[in-house]
Amino acid sequence: MLPRSAGLLAALLLVLTGCALGGSEDDEGSGSIAAPRLGSCRMLTPEDVAQPDDDSPVVDCSEEHTAETFAVGSFPRGVAAGEEVGSPRLGQYIYDACNRRFQNFLGGDESSAMRSTLTWVWFRPSEEAWKQGARWYRCDVVGGGEQSEELLNLPETAEGLLSGRPDDAWMTCVNGPTVAGSEKIPCTEPHNWRAVTTIVVGEEDDPYPGDTKVETRTRTYCADSVRAWLNYPVDYEFGYTWFHEPDWEAGNRRSICWAKTKQ
Repeated sequence: MLPRSAGLLAALLLVLTGCALGGSEDDEGSGSIAAPRLGSCRMLTPEDVAQPDDDSPVVDCSEEHTAETFAVGSFPRGVAAGEEVGSPRLGQYIYDACNRRFQNFLGGDESSAMRSTLTWVWFRPSEEAWKQGARWYRCDVVGGGEQSEELLNLPETAEGLLSGRPDDAWMTCVNGPTVAGSEKIPCTEPHNWRAVTTIVVGEEDDPYPGDTKVETRTRTYCADSVRAWLNYPVDYEFGYTWFHEPDWEAGNRRSICWAKTKQ
């Protein structure tokens, strides 16, 4: 899944635009010491979101774009002190800092966010800007992730897209023999699998229980969850997506459950 399928979490990355050190106050590039602007839009690609920093130009949000900045901040001194710009500790902080804001921005809960085609990526200063004292981060919502062939165009603002009953254009489905290994697509396209629920496989302070236990819990819980979602049929098919230790360490405690559907 996307951050994340990992959706969700697989994409702890970073973006910015602009120029080099010493530019104007409007510079938003990864080489800038100044923090980027909240609400900025960009035309990012899957290749862009796979990078830790980026200099893609800002575009008007009324024009075609694939990314919108929903959170901007600075790493606390206690987190950034003595750390290199590529430190995993920064990514762990970012998950807590941006994941909840991502859900609030979209208007959904953690489950709907994980089952949507929308994910978030984060960007940091360039190595040179970090050495110059830049400590900002930027989190963008995108339609897809680095595994996607292309990113979806977003509306003028993505704020509230998952409020109420989300449009199928923003929910994740699959058209293939199995969930694993099949491309994740919007549910407006022909499909035979739909991500219908998520289940909790551990508490916040729990240590990682190991791959076998996480997969076993996921399979057991998803069997019950999907059966309930389908209104307790006698025969049904279900799938599941579970996440490994790096995602657990970043803060994720959920797996995704899929139902075999007729569209």
